[in-house]
Amino acid sequence: MAFPKSEFIWMNGKLVPWDEATVHVGTHALHYGSSVFEGIRAYGTPRGPALFCLDPHVDRLMSSAKMYKMPLPFPREEIRAAIVQVVRINGLASCYVRPIAFRGFGGFSLDPRKCPVEVAIFAFEWGKYLGPEALEQGVDVGVSSWRRMAPDTFPAMAKVGGQYVNSQFVAMEANDHGYNEGIALDINGYVSEGSGENIFVIVDGTIYTPPVGSSILRGVTRMAALTLAGEMGYPIIQQNIPREMLYAADEIFFTGTAAEITPIRSVDRVQIGSGKRGPITKKLQGEFFAIVEGRATDRYGWLTYVNDVPAQKIALRAAVPAE
Repeated sequence: MAFPKSEFIWMNGKLVPWDEATVHVGTHALHYGSSVFEGIRAYGTPRGPALFCLDPHVDRLMSSAKMYKMPLPFPREEIRAAIVQVVRINGLASCYVRPIAFRGFGGFSLDPRKCPVEVAIFAFEWGKYLGPEALEQGVDVGVSSWRRMAPDTFPAMAKVGGQYVNSQFVAMEANDHGYNEGIALDINGYVSEGSGENIFVIVDGTIYTPPVGSSILRGVTRMAALTLAGEMGYPIIQQNIPREMLYAADEIFFTGTAAEITPIRSVDRVQIGSGKRGPITKKLQGEFFAIVEGRATDRYGWLTYVNDVPAQKIALRAAVPAE
């Protein structure tokens, strides 16, 4: 299946045709993973495409760059406007958006600060990350032999490209063992997160989720799930979660921009609850999708409606016909 291309990519301040958005083979990020990035979803709504939690995502991109000592050559508001413009100019009703900042070609020193910083933003149509049936039936996962990074080895709160080699090991191992996804433990043996998702565990009506200290990324969808669960009155506890608590859980679900809210039906081939989506997960899913798809009031200001944002003038490369 061919990758779903769109027409234009925003690259270093200009709109570039998809196939022309290229980098040099000496690009520092290609060799050393020196990049920071985000994943943002735009949902189709009655008012047109709406970006979910655009500002928290842009803020996290800026924060990741700051932690990584990577000064971005474009201000926050320009990056934000470019994300909106990329969705608009490509005529996408719903899509996944990937902003990325990376060290370009300028040497091979492990101190990357003499390499230029480049920024690109592209968007493409993308369905349900773990499959459409997963939202109702759940997924089968396994606890990985690969641990999350220890404190003071990598900045777990930053979304840095090189750190996702760890996630790739988790995902590959899960796939090799016949699972849809893996769960990584932290350096102390407590539950951390999936290869690219945060995790929630429900026991006796209380919702548990690992704390920031368990080497998790502070997920934007995680924040939304916590907000909705609190609004619904469920007790929420952020604490260290021992592995065995997974097997005793009534419900477990993943959250993430790609995964959205996806139930887990088994861990290490041990059935969780009824073996499919549980009632609390279903309720959270229902309210989440009602908001992001424009069917319920956006009472938290999570949506940025693309058609409501004034168009930004962005230069098109000379080879591209003017709008």
